[in-house]
Amino acid sequence: MVSLVPSIRAVELTKRFGPNRAIDRISFEVGAGEVVGFLGPNGAGKSTTMRVLTGLLSASSGEAWVAGRSVAREPEAIRHLIGFMPENNPLPEDMRVTEFLRFRARIKGIHRKQRKSRIAEVIELCDLHHGTERKLIGNLSKGYRQRVGIADAILAEPPIVILDEPTIGLDPHQILGFRQMIQQLRGRMTLVISSHILPEIEKICDRSVILNRGQVVAAGTRSELREVFSPGQTYEIRVEGSLSEVEKRVQLADDSLVLRDSYREPEGSVRRITFSSNSNTNLVPRIIECLQGPGLPVIQEIRIRRASLEDIFLAATKRSWEENAPRTEAAPASEEPLQQ
Repeated sequence: MVSLVPSIRAVELTKRFGPNRAIDRISFEVGAGEVVGFLGPNGAGKSTTMRVLTGLLSASSGEAWVAGRSVAREPEAIRHLIGFMPENNPLPEDMRVTEFLRFRARIKGIHRKQRKSRIAEVIELCDLHHGTERKLIGNLSKGYRQRVGIADAILAEPPIVILDEPTIGLDPHQILGFRQMIQQLRGRMTLVISSHILPEIEKICDRSVILNRGQVVAAGTRSELREVFSPGQTYEIRVEGSLSEVEKRVQLADDSLVLRDSYREPEGSVRRITFSSNSNTNLVPRIIECLQGPGLPVIQEIRIRRASLEDIFLAATKRSWEENAPRTEAAPASEEPLQQ
């Protein structure tokens, strides 16, 4: 049974460093068992928010709760509820991976009889086996150190795990492994993941919270955010025929379709033409119908493109810059092919 109490709840949370506000009255919730992406440009306040939620920093004002417990009033309890991996995770270079995890297991209060099996589980889950577990941490690559940090964060099976830039330094193969690991943890833990790699967040997260200049500028699923920041869709058509004839025929399909771009491919007579529409209705069948018939342009391919998380991120942060006067920043801290 899913808990009705949010795993994380922040209300009007603010953190000041002197006259500067790293986070400014932010409010958001993360539901139990959710995987949520925490996004924002550099200096947006992501890392500061994570440190406040984990009790490493105290808020200047506002309230935060973790699993129903107040971060300000129960900081010790909070530390047992959250597994946290900071962006620049300090690891002891003179310890071997297994040795470090044994040490951390004792610190985290994992029962002696459970330590061996739990360490073996996270080593397997984080792909630290095949001899890596016996190496000195100081001899590991950046990617493997990131995996050690993730293993430490999930070691005690906390109900909530916060990972700050966990994919930094990972190669494509390791990022795929990280994605698979998140899928295995889904439902077992609530996961908050900060990352600059937006396509990865798009693949693994249920929802996203987007910060800019210390404020939450958007929050929701991709569908919800698309409705607010980038409604409609784009149609990319590969077709043989004149541009004017294609434009005239396509606009018969729906008057919301607007020509955005066109170019001829290097060889042959095929054009690649882009139309946008503010309608969320699938207009492909109607476009095909209007382009079919003797003497009409010949369709090679149609692709429908909806706004990606990157498109939404850019639109949300741009809107926030346009709607708010500049202020001093704080110092710290998919395409879907359609067959004819």
